[in-house]
Amino acid sequence: MENFTFISIESGSEIPYGLLLLADETVEAIDRYIFKSDIYLLQNGVEDIAVMALYKNSNTELEIKNIAVVESYRSKGIGSILMNKAKEIAKEHDYKTLTVGTSDTGFQQIRFYEKNGFIKKGILRDFFIENYPDPIYENGLQMRDMVLLTHHLTE
Repeated sequence: MENFTFISIESGSEIPYGLLLLADETVEAIDRYIFKSDIYLLQNGVEDIAVMALYKNSNTELEIKNIAVVESYRSKGIGSILMNKAKEIAKEHDYKTLTVGTSDTGFQQIRFYEKNGFIKKGILRDFFIENYPDPIYENGLQMRDMVLLTHHLTE
């Protein structure tokens, strides 16, 4: 049986860039949100296997800025464990919606979020062109637009 534990990273603690870079392309991009985010690690024993950064957009909206799972634990339900934890945290703090943005070329990620109850709510045109110095490719395509998805929290 797996021994999973969630821990919250305290402010001023070392930031787990190695894990965060699995889901974001540069430290500079991470630094734009990480210092105002709550960071959670999922551990299996003493091994860090996943990370999640949550950012307060408003009193009613919490955003998943980063969610990443180490490769050896992918396709084993860890992402869904993280999503359920994000929903739990959001409900505990009376948020009404949970939002996330991902690349228009991230077909697997978009399916994952939709499977976890998120619906597409908009597109930020040219987000990856304007916010990253070099072109980024995923699934053989240049990342261009950010797809925004939202999950409405209910009792």
